[in-house]
Formats: sequence, C-alpha cells, structure tokens
Amino acid sequence: MTTQLEITDTEATALADLAVRAPSTLRSSVLVEVGLLDRYGRIDESPLGPLVVAWNGVGVVSVDLAGDQEAFEARHLVATGRQAIAAEVPTRLANAIARRLDGDRRVRIPLDLRGHTGFEQDVWRKALEIPRGEVRPYGWIAAEIGRPKAVRAVGTALGHNPVPLIVPCHRVVRSDGFIGQYSLGGPHNKRAVLTEEGLDPDAMESAARRGERLVGCASTKIVCWPTCHTGRHMLERNRRPFRSLAEAGAAGYRPCKVCRPVAAAA
Repeated sequence: MTTQLEITDTEATALADLAVRAPSTLRSSVLVEVGLLDRYGRIDESPLGPLVVAWNGVGVVSVDLAGDQEAFEARHLVATGRQAIAAEVPTRLANAIARRLDGDRRVRIPLDLRGHTGFEQDVWRKALEIPRGEVRPYGWIAAEIGRPKAVRAVGTALGHNPVPLIVPCHRVVRSDGFIGQYSLGGPHNKRAVLTEEGLDPDAMESAARRGERLVGCASTKIVCWPTCHTGRHMLERNRRPFRSLAEAGAAGYRPCKVCRPVAAAA
C-alpha cells in the first residue's frame, strides 16, 4: 500500500522560496578549478614590462608578453587545447610571482605542466635551482638531471618553457658561455633580464670569446662558474680564469660544492 505525501499550499510556497538560481559564473568557476578552462590576466611589473599570466585550479599555465588579447587566446587554445577567459590575477598569485621575480626561490607557485614530457619538466625543475644573478650552461643542467649527452635537448626544452621568468630559463646560457636564445622575446630580452639581475652580458660574452669557462680563487683554490655568488667577493689579484675543469684541476683547484662545475665536466 502506497501512502501519498500531501503538501499544503503554504508548504509549497515555502519550498519554492528555497530555490536559488545558480550564479552565471558557477560553470566557468568549476571548470577553471578542475583545470578544464583557464583564466588569464595582466601583471604590469616585470623586467620586460607588462605580462599576461594564465592559470587554473592546477597551477600557472603560461607566461607571455602582454599584447593583443585575441591573439593570446588563439595561441593559448593551440598550445593547451583549452579556452582562456580574461580575469583579474588573484592578489595572492600576483604577490607570489613578484616575489619569485625578486629572487625568492622558496615561494610556492603551483604549475600546470600537463602535456609536457617528463624530460622537459626535469629540465625546468633544475632551472628553478639557479639563484638570481647567476647563470649555468646547458651542459650543467643535462648532467645534473642524469642526461649528460642531452645538451641540445636541454636547450630545446628551455625554448619550450611555458612559464618563463617563473621558471628562470634566462639563467641558462650556451655551453660555450654565450647568452643564447630566449623563449620570451629573444636574446635581447634575455640580456635585459640578466642585466636587471645584476649581471653584465657583454662582459660574460667577452670572457666566452677568450675561452674562459670557469674562474678560480688563488687564495682558496676553489674553481666556480663565473657568476657563482661564492666568488663575488674575490679579490681581482686572486682571480684565475680556466678553460676547463681539467685545466683547473691540473693547477691544483677543486670544484665549488655550491655551483658544482664538476657536473658539466662529467
């Protein structure tokens, strides 16, 4: 026997009053949170001027130079397979990016690197270890990730870095010491960012032309990459340039344990 539930007119009216129309932004918010849709917004302060940052609930998806919005959305769709909608960059994310650009490697910025290979992600994670105001060659990254023969592939991976400046691929230079290419606007922009971080790209390339790959300190008998912070207070009279780690070793120098030039030599 079935009992039918009867609802009075008063109760029906009360139940109707409980209905709330979902906000129009709910669907897009849910899609962004689960990483099926991206948002993007502008950040005005960077060494290269205004930037466009795309993100979702997984993390930051891309960093690009600010420009035409429609062109950015089209590139984003091709690169990720997802649409991006304009929005304000959340204050917390904007502050984290600003701290990262100031050299704070400890600040946590989640990244959405879906669609990229494990090798590429290994290269980008290693680039994150390079301090502000220092550079390392492609060969150093290749050796540090256990792929010493993949120097050219490291350069290709850095060229595909979707989040430049957050992942500082500008701090990786060619194995011969020259500045090399840059995914965020080319070598000119790379030089500008390195200069903003306190380096002298012209002096770096002059040393490269002379064949100087490493610098040793005569008083400590330690040899480093030229921009290693441990050698910044080296007296000029103690400065000894070397063409290779083998040459430095023959002169009685041992590799720095901080910048680890031994990795690339291996």
